[in-house]
Amino acid sequence: MAVDKFEIIKRLKALAVNTGKLCLALPYNIVNKTYIGQIVRCSSSASANYRAACRGKSKADFVNKLRIAEEELDETMHFYELLAEFNEQFKKELRELYKEANELLSIIVSSINTTIKNISAEKGNSSKIKKI
Repeated sequence: MAVDKFEIIKRLKALAVNTGKLCLALPYNIVNKTYIGQIVRCSSSASANYRAACRGKSKADFVNKLRIAEEELDETMHFYELLAEFNEQFKKELRELYKEANELLSIIVSSINTTIKNISAEKGNSSKIKKI
């Protein structure tokens, strides 16, 4: 079943918002302060880059922006893991956010692979057409 881009936009935005809300609930200390700054940036960057990908000027631009969103989601997941190490009482919430980020990451990677495959097929078809 194909995934609707507007649903992904909505889910990525919700992930960034829910990450921010969780960060507001975490106790203040030097470790949390550092990780919170990073996770807020990368979770919102994943959302922004996916939106930008949907407005891509070409398939190559689309793939490039999706790859950035992929990296930012992976980084987000890394900081969920780190925050869980220092905030035992928030492990359940962090695990839920991690699961959603992982699902979104899988969708984005699949989109990248499908688009690359389609670009390759188009190039193959266009070279055959030129030969005729």
